[in-house]
Amino acid sequence: YPTPMSIWTRIAAALAALAKGEPLSVVFDHLTGAPDPERSVGFTIAVIALGAKLAKADGQVTKDEVSAFRRVFTLPKGEEKNAARVFNLARQDVAGFDAYAHKIAAMFTDKDHPDNRALFIDLIEGLFHIALADDILHEDEEAFLAHTAEIFGLDQRCFMSIRARLVEGGNRDPYDLLGIPHDASPEEIRAAWRQAVKDNHPDAM
Repeated sequence: YPTPMSIWTRIAAALAALAKGEPLSVVFDHLTGAPDPERSVGFTIAVIALGAKLAKADGQVTKDEVSAFRRVFTLPKGEEKNAARVFNLARQDVAGFDAYAHKIAAMFTDKDHPDNRALFIDLIEGLFHIALADDILHEDEEAFLAHTAEIFGLDQRCFMSIRARLVEGGNRDPYDLLGIPHDASPEEIRAAWRQAVKDNHPDAM
């Protein structure tokens, strides 16, 4: 998820509003409905905030989780301090993670962005990687991810498919992996398998 340098300049300007004592979530609200590139600034802030809230979901933020965030959401060289400031402000913000999830959903479900399912799936997958940085998916982290997916409009079947693909250990339900119901016909199973092969082919990845 590379982010252009120009966005970070604008983020720094947006954060200047915090000198007035406004929480990060309010700064985001100032950007809601604004045209690009301000809209991109709001989205970037909200994604960082979600990552920060998730890292804190199990009660503590570890170095592994912070490192995972940097791997998943690529930061331009020299902009780590700005991203770290947003990350830390989000951890301190009284607004819950669901507030930021709703903000992202609202930004990308209007008439200009009618279908952003792939974007929302990518975000949930990225958040899963942060949650699994310590090799354990904690109960609170799973609840966080499931609720965020629900806010994004992803159904339970989609969420379980993502979970089955990314969470190691335990028995994996092949129907969950393919994202199909247990009463799917052989033709539906075959079609889902072919789509999974296509989506995960090295050339496509």
